Amino acid sequence: MGIIKIENIRIFAYHGCLKEETKIGSDYRVDLEVKADLKTSAKTDKLSDTVDYVFLNNVVKEEMNTASHLLETVAKRILKRILAEDKLVKKATVWVSKLNPPIGGDVERVTIKMAEKRKK
Repeated sequence: MGIIKIENIRIFAYHGCLKEETKIGSDYRVDLEVKADLKTSAKTDKLSDTVDYVFLNNVVKEEMNTASHLLETVAKRILKRILAEDKLVKKATVWVSKLNPPIGGDVERVTIKMAEKRKK
């Protein structure tokens, strides 16, 4: 088993419960970790034998472009797509952070973390 991490994916998106958030948007940070068997790809040196991190980054960007009220909803969509579209992934964990959230204080970010395993 091995781990592939993509860290600090920076995205501008329109998530939130407040009308202002859906109109003016915010900066977000997404971190992603997937667990997969990387032994074959380590031997063959073939992209087709591993989890393509370009694919992972594209899933994150596409799902972040669909506005939602909650970060949990976005995270769940990311996890579902990764597990549905790449059979090599055994487990995925995603952190979605809203930077400078409008919560009435000096807060750097709010982060939710969700994980999902492949059902056997």
